[in-house]
Amino acid sequence: MSDLRSKFLEVYSVLKSELLNDPAFEFTDVSRQWVDRMLDYNVPGGKLNRGLSVIDSLKLLKDGRELMDDEIFLSSALGWCIEWLQAYFLVLDDIMDSSHTRRGQPCWFRLSKIGMIAVNDGILLRNHIPRVLKNHFRGKPYYVDLLDLFNEVEFQTAHGQLIDLITTHEGEKDLSKYSLALHRRIVQYKTAYYSFYLPVACALLMAGEDLESHVDVKNILIEMGTYFQVQDDYLDCFGDPEVIGKVGTDIQDFKCSWLVVKALELSNEGQKKLLHENYGKDDQTCIEKVKELYKVLDIQGVFLEYESSSYQKLTKSIESHSSKAVQAVLKSFLAKIYKRQK
Repeated sequence: MSDLRSKFLEVYSVLKSELLNDPAFEFTDVSRQWVDRMLDYNVPGGKLNRGLSVIDSLKLLKDGRELMDDEIFLSSALGWCIEWLQAYFLVLDDIMDSSHTRRGQPCWFRLSKIGMIAVNDGILLRNHIPRVLKNHFRGKPYYVDLLDLFNEVEFQTAHGQLIDLITTHEGEKDLSKYSLALHRRIVQYKTAYYSFYLPVACALLMAGEDLESHVDVKNILIEMGTYFQVQDDYLDCFGDPEVIGKVGTDIQDFKCSWLVVKALELSNEGQKKLLHENYGKDDQTCIEKVKELYKVLDIQGVFLEYESSSYQKLTKSIESHSSKAVQAVLKSFLAKIYKRQK
């Protein structure tokens, strides 16, 4: 895996070099250095799970045979396109949320002399994706499908972000708007399409498959993405900050978290009143009251039950798929996230 990761990072350097020498724009030394630094700061710093899973998935779709060098390069390039998409979302997300840190370092826009230039940097990151696709996939029969896929997923993610923003930040904080259906809509569009479906869809296109005939795969991956986000919501409250690398803030941030939706479902009138009075307040006493109520309602137990039934349901859906290779891809995704601690 470390060998795959180092090969993957080598491809980043190649793609970055191509972008910094793109003949469509006359770079000055200053502008080239800016983009160079901006890319290094924002693109390769995460866990790279989304990008690496394109290569993993392609290998499994090829029945586990070793990939040729050009297959590794091209699947890595698509993996990096997803990492670029992620960087674009995060740079702009952090500005919208007035965040301070990301991946253990200050948000890009918080650095001195960056500020709101970060908005344009986000736009640049978005524009790098079609350049990479054009440079390496223009001659491929699935080129148009790739462009279409990235456009479609970006459209879905941006609208997921919209629902999240207008329900979390708009006007009065009204918990009664929060429901399992709303939580599901936000998660499906904001996270599941680009984090779960996109890497597999890229691998399917490279393997010569038609995405239209794999709607069932998309549905399973969206379910998996939903389960992943519920885990995230759970870890935000109950995870160990030392392990997950951050202190959870969903309660004070008034997030439409699976935990609060479940708590609302299970609460009596008095408990609902307590939630309405304390949820979304950046005050340690209020946060503790919400956490205490979660304990009383045994939200941890409710989550463990949800985790177990989701795993069984997903496994059943995967095993009913006609292709063993596709089953292997889906099972590898599920194995990575089941009972994760971070």
